[in-house]
Amino acid sequence: MSSPSKRREMDLMKLMMSDYKVEMINDGMQEFYVEFNGPKESLYQGGVWKIRVELPDAYPYKSPSIGFVNKIYHPNVDEMSGSVCLDVINQTWSPMFDLVNVFEVFLPQLLLYPNASDPLNGEAAALMMRDHTAYDQRVKEYCEKYAKPEDIGAKPEEKSSDEELSEDDYNSDDDQVAGKADP
Repeated sequence: MSSPSKRREMDLMKLMMSDYKVEMINDGMQEFYVEFNGPKESLYQGGVWKIRVELPDAYPYKSPSIGFVNKIYHPNVDEMSGSVCLDVINQTWSPMFDLVNVFEVFLPQLLLYPNASDPLNGEAAALMMRDHTAYDQRVKEYCEKYAKPEDIGAKPEEKSSDEELSEDDYNSDDDQVAGKADP
């Protein structure tokens, strides 16, 4: 690829074509949100997070900045800022990687295999090492509390306009008065 901007454009399109919901933050292609689902068969399964991605000017030669917008309980994610401590992204990034790798490999691996010895959330790391059952419970509580579709601004699926509504959908109780009559 000849220029970083072409590569940025190509990687972003590839991410969108991979069925990830991507929401641009401004007119450029450097900042955007991606909807990320917790990996199957993990404590995070069923959770949905909005991930903020910032691509530096030197992308793909410099790694993207990745952060969770809604809260997640994990030793390698700062609870307040959502910053991710991820060796592959922060230290061993290579231009061979792309944005799809971040969401299909790096983030799922991070959630499946937390590293308590290199924490950004010291409390989560300590709890994980001291009482794994309590740690698992806290992760699940955070998923329930902060990682539902409505927590990332997603709207529940609505019926499409071409679906017919049944009579029950329209049913109103005609016997019930809408308000009190004026005396």
